[in-house]
Amino acid sequence: MTTAHAARREHLLTIVNRAIEAVAPKGAMRKAVARDGNILTVAGKRYDLTDFERILVLGAGKASASMARALEDILGERVLERWLHDGLVITKYGHGCDLARVRIEEADHPVPDEAGQRGAEALLNLAATATERDLVFCLVSGGASALTPAPVAPVTLAHKQETTSRLLACGATIDEINAIRKHLSAIKGGHLAKVLEPATVLTLIISDVVGDRLDVIGSGPTAPDDATFAHCLDILERYGLREAVPPEVVELFRAGRDGNLPETLGSDDPCFARVRNIIIAGNAQALAGAAEAARELGYAPLVMEPAMQGEARQVASHLVCTAMGICGGDGPKPPVCLLAGGETTVTIRGAGTGGRNQEMALAAAIRLHESGPESGRISMACVGTDGTDGPTDAAGALVLPDTLGDCDATNLTAARRHLDDNDAYTFFTATGTILKTGPTRTNVMDIVVILVDPA
Repeated sequence: MTTAHAARREHLLTIVNRAIEAVAPKGAMRKAVARDGNILTVAGKRYDLTDFERILVLGAGKASASMARALEDILGERVLERWLHDGLVITKYGHGCDLARVRIEEADHPVPDEAGQRGAEALLNLAATATERDLVFCLVSGGASALTPAPVAPVTLAHKQETTSRLLACGATIDEINAIRKHLSAIKGGHLAKVLEPATVLTLIISDVVGDRLDVIGSGPTAPDDATFAHCLDILERYGLREAVPPEVVELFRAGRDGNLPETLGSDDPCFARVRNIIIAGNAQALAGAAEAARELGYAPLVMEPAMQGEARQVASHLVCTAMGICGGDGPKPPVCLLAGGETTVTIRGAGTGGRNQEMALAAAIRLHESGPESGRISMACVGTDGTDGPTDAAGALVLPDTLGDCDATNLTAARRHLDDNDAYTFFTATGTILKTGPTRTNVMDIVVILVDPA
């Protein structure tokens, strides 16, 4: 690797790390929650702890354990001894941390497992003890939906696992996947708020959803839901899954559509009267952190896509076209740092290993290689802010000007073959540009960093 390429690599990593630091749970929680004696101020509203008999902490998601640790630190030992008598958060395997009072259960993601089901049952049992004299903190972050499977009969965990796997493989969006999950769950779609009624509920949320929609983040355990059983059937039809998912799932949706089962909870339900849903961090903050780091490194930052969605390969093509346009004189003068955030999808057709960020990076590398010598001015990082990308141990991948040249296969045909087989992980491992961060204990979707250097 040349000195110039090594410098670009370091710049990409610096910007990515700053983006992730900007949405770390500790800082986000301290901005949202403060304590002065017995007075808690949460997102601008004061709560006197002497008005409550106890504090409960419930939560789920990849950041929930870190959020709970930050909350315990804010409350302090005296408050923990006096008020915080119980708590439970469910997080992904490897994302736990040491807590004083709140218990941690770990489970699988994105396909739910039995540990998640046991954790969800324990969460519901604890929630059912809440009274009007309790203050409940719900800590929700990306991954909460898969980590809390609480299937409604006759649907079983195995049925939910099969349905989730089918949806992930067909390229369904997170909104669509969570709409299905909500209508198969005793927690999601506002059901947790119903169980907690009439307690005072403060749900603190780290968003992993484009548009920060409360009903979609974690499938909205304490938020109203407007999706319907009919909508769920339409999603299955759209992706040709009516015959592929377990028949129990389709039967449940049909019963709900026909009025034989209650819909998820709408905004007019009285259970939401004492619930506040507060977003404390999201992708916008990550992009702001990235922009600040880029500026310090001498790049003019430009957020070009704050709501990135669609097939990873198509998004890659759009991003490369924009970067090449800047090389050709369109837009700001280099050095420029283009930034994008959101969450793409992948329709799986091959048998390889990868994730949406690695897939996007490989598609971009191929497109850059095809774009001529000017593409040598462009470097790129595609990263999942949670530190995991698909069913791999990678967070994403880097694309440097010599990435294709470093591959053992040494040619474009081999790179295309890896892409066709959804095998980006193998490709980037061979080139040495796979990116592994380990669990970051936060989750605000994905970010893309593109550096365009002067000629």
